[in-house]
Amino acid sequence: MRVFIRSICRIASTLALAAVMVSAAAAAESGGSYDSITEDIGKPNDWRQIVADSPFRLGEPTPAGYVNGVEIYELGYGTYPSVDGSTVAVPMAMEFARQHLGLGEDDLYSFVFLNTTHSAYENLILKKPNRAPQIPSMYARMDQNHPVDLMIGTEPSDEELALAAENGVELVKIPACLDAFVFIVNADNPVDNLSLEQIRGIYAGDITSWQEVGGAPAAIEAYQREKNSGSQTAMENLVMKGAAMDGALPNYTTSGMEGLVYAVGDYENGQGAIGYTYLYYLNELIDGGGVKAISVNGVAPTAENIRSGEYAFSTYYYAVYRREDADAAGGKFADWIASAEGQACVGQAGYISLEAKGAEVDAR
Repeated sequence: MRVFIRSICRIASTLALAAVMVSAAAAAESGGSYDSITEDIGKPNDWRQIVADSPFRLGEPTPAGYVNGVEIYELGYGTYPSVDGSTVAVPMAMEFARQHLGLGEDDLYSFVFLNTTHSAYENLILKKPNRAPQIPSMYARMDQNHPVDLMIGTEPSDEELALAAENGVELVKIPACLDAFVFIVNADNPVDNLSLEQIRGIYAGDITSWQEVGGAPAAIEAYQREKNSGSQTAMENLVMKGAAMDGALPNYTTSGMEGLVYAVGDYENGQGAIGYTYLYYLNELIDGGGVKAISVNGVAPTAENIRSGEYAFSTYYYAVYRREDADAAGGKFADWIASAEGQACVGQAGYISLEAKGAEVDAR
């Protein structure tokens, strides 16, 4: 059962919280990033408290009315940032809230609500609030007018950078962790490796049969994501570098991360399909049993190869804030993420952490 469905069941069990949900219904209608997550993202079995005496704390609750005789509250963000982001960042954001705020697991599913990459960047750039987060155990919704302070996820697209420029906003990107941008094929496809040139040739429309790259005589079905999704931006920037993707037909465009994985893994696609995603998403957030990640230029996307840069498409997730907020919650929290303590928390959440400021940190 999807994690989002489980969280909604918990919320709906309390009448007062059902009322709180009304104010966030529009923001949470699609389920945000939870729509693309099918695996358990709960607390690690070997979890440990890393942060002590956190300077990042929520503000005080204020009364927001009564529903069915139960008082509802609105909670200020205090020194903790209002966070939005990409699907791949959900477990990271949950771990940060565990460490700094001491929230329980049921509360975390409601407090951490990321609207996916493009919506998160729009909220950050346009200084719009993320109205979905709430804390059920406190009968509280978060400040409905507080703008997003921090976006955690993949890099901004050209259109998102243009939107920032149009609005006089300069974005600051702080690397938060490492990951691999990976290409996936159907599990029944005998091809386990492609060269960078072959991948570009497939997506440019120059290579149209798997037989041309050592596979079976089957037509290649090259799937892509929608414009401004995190993985589509990575495809354009890391792989194609300005070249047109004429080999990926419009009818092979999926609107969610899970949609692409399922399309490639569908048994009806057999040996034909190819697509792309992030390794963390594939390994941790979705049941990808029907697909396999392939090597590129003979190099597999292992943690060692990603950290060394030997894998061709090693990349970062970022903590992104407005430069004007360098000394406010967004900038300060981004700096903490890059610290040794922050990176230890990143590693505990299952990501490939960085060597922060010259210090060795935990990594998995």
